[in-house]
Amino acid sequence: MEWFSPENVVAVLTAVLGVLTSAGVLWYERRVPRRKRIGYRVQMDTPIGSEVSQGRANVRLGLFDETPDMADATLVLLRIENDGSQSIADEDYTGRGDLHGLTAEFTGRTVRGIAVTHSPGADHLMDHFTSAAVRHNGSLIQLPRVPLNRNEHFKLLVLLTGSQVGGPIKVTGGIRDGVVAPNTAARPDEKPPMFGRAARIITVALTVCVLALAGIIVVRDDTPPPLDCATGTLTLTGSTAFRPVLVELEKKYEKECEGSSIVVDTHGSNAGVRELDARGARSGSSGSPSLIALSDGPKPSGLAKLREKPVAVSLFSLVVNDSVPVRDLSLDEIRRIHRGEIRNWNQIEGGPDLEILLVSRDANSGTREVFQRRVLDGNELAASSRDCTTKDDPRALVVRCELDGTDQVLPKVAELDGAIGYTELRAGAVPDGAHRVTIDGITPSVETIDTSGYPYQEIEYAYTYGSPPANSLVSSFLNYLDNYGEEVMRANGHLPCATPKGMRICGAG
Repeated sequence: MEWFSPENVVAVLTAVLGVLTSAGVLWYERRVPRRKRIGYRVQMDTPIGSEVSQGRANVRLGLFDETPDMADATLVLLRIENDGSQSIADEDYTGRGDLHGLTAEFTGRTVRGIAVTHSPGADHLMDHFTSAAVRHNGSLIQLPRVPLNRNEHFKLLVLLTGSQVGGPIKVTGGIRDGVVAPNTAARPDEKPPMFGRAARIITVALTVCVLALAGIIVVRDDTPPPLDCATGTLTLTGSTAFRPVLVELEKKYEKECEGSSIVVDTHGSNAGVRELDARGARSGSSGSPSLIALSDGPKPSGLAKLREKPVAVSLFSLVVNDSVPVRDLSLDEIRRIHRGEIRNWNQIEGGPDLEILLVSRDANSGTREVFQRRVLDGNELAASSRDCTTKDDPRALVVRCELDGTDQVLPKVAELDGAIGYTELRAGAVPDGAHRVTIDGITPSVETIDTSGYPYQEIEYAYTYGSPPANSLVSSFLNYLDNYGEEVMRANGHLPCATPKGMRICGAG
């Protein structure tokens, strides 16, 4: 099932987590905090007597000094409040007896005196603090069943003796559907947090959900697969200049179209189209072979069964060894170099005293044919060297060698001082030790290919033997080349014929 992918499963689980988090927090806000709750807090616990100050000096004056047994006295201010979200009535207290609801215990100390205060606007609370309702014995104070509205409170100022500051203080009692517990909320004099705990939890959870979903969207490849995927085996042959494009598109097609297998086997434009013609002739009435031949320029004459499809405008350039600081050559200089009329770089303005070595392609190369037709306006000289450094025939005008492909030409030019060769305009193709040169000051560029007048360019053709079936892998890959290959072709120095600018050039060609 196509839907059941890891990305979709994670996306659904993330969305469910977000919904459950929202529902859980809503439930928590509506149900849990609405429990009846009495909270208590010690707001002051300070020494009065000189013997309970924990080593600090203390001074007693007036009544504190005159009252006996005050040497170990302490004062405690205890705040008791309704910090829940429901009011508490006197019948909500579950303690034994009709009067008492809460008990305050000051462990290790003896209660000597009590004063009660109330929150503003709650004068009615004092009616409950009668001598019968408030009792103390030893360390305990029994408190009445005081009804408290939300946020109402009362305070006990308790005079104690018998122990030092900081002893345990605890309030106990029973509340129906509620609790009595220390108050952990912010103190009145503290700045309240901007967001409550529940708000922080839901914010963090939803943020994690959003980030997870965004990560899935970014990572997942949403590129739609080709509309006409086909299965089977296909061989791509011909132009070595177009090989980088074919290799990259072959990987993409196989990834997006399961059941397809594509082999890239390029060894020259002429060799490729002749191989296609031979295989087609052998297949006879069995149909078009599963083979596409790419060619830099039109096919040789005499191959009438081959059908051509212009796919791109290809740019080429000359490269020279870095020992030659020349960055531009005129069309006339290039032709004279390849006719053997200029044999030393010192015959070119800015050139060093170095013999010129011509590193060329073999007769099967479409790149060579384009160079001869578009730049030289004639054929190159015959090969005179097998190692590209010494003449096999001393009578030859220049050292000229022929190599099988671009991947051999470029390293050789970078290796040999004074060498010059040619290659397609592939991004990052020129290795260290060599550089491109312009022609008559014109830099080869896909962006200006239709206006610059740069001569070393040609239409790239895809050839098939006859018309392949519409549902074949041959037809599917050619359509894929048009519809999904633009970015790859541009990156490798080719202008797709399917673009408006490419259509004008390819149509005129």
